Amino acid sequence: MANPRNRFSKARTGKRRSQWKLASPTLVSCPQCHTYKLPHRVCVECGYYDGKQVVKVEAK
Repeated sequence: MANPRNRFSKARTGKRRSQWKLASPTLVSCPQCHTYKLPHRVCVECGYYDGKQVVKVEAK
């Protein structure tokens, strides 16, 4: 059965585990309707992307 040759210190283990964190999504303001959206995606509210209407959105 395989066994580790040396024991890893708590500091070394903690350095490796310190990178396990959640990142909040990056949001940008839509230039058309000024709501927040994900970058490089069509705006859900107005349907615009890169200054052009790509998707028709029905009024609520």
